[in-house]
Amino acid sequence: MTTTVIEHELNAADRCDRCGAQAYMRVELSGGGELLFCAHHGRQHSDRLKQVALNIHDESSRLNA
Repeated sequence: MTTTVIEHELNAADRCDRCGAQAYMRVELSGGGELLFCAHHGRQHSDRLKQVALNIHDESSRLNA
C-alpha cells in the first residue's frame, strides 16, 4: 500500500500552533505529525525546525505579494 500526501495551500482556517495567527508555514516532523506556524514564529524557530523536519512548506512570501 502506498500513502499519498496531498498538500493543500494554507488558508485563513490554518492557525499557528504557537499564537493562533494565520499560518504561513507547515512543518512535517520526522517523528510524524505536523506543526503550523505564522511567519513570525516560523522565522523565530527556523534553525531548530530545520533540524527536526522532514519537509518545510513555507508560504510566507505571500505576505509580500
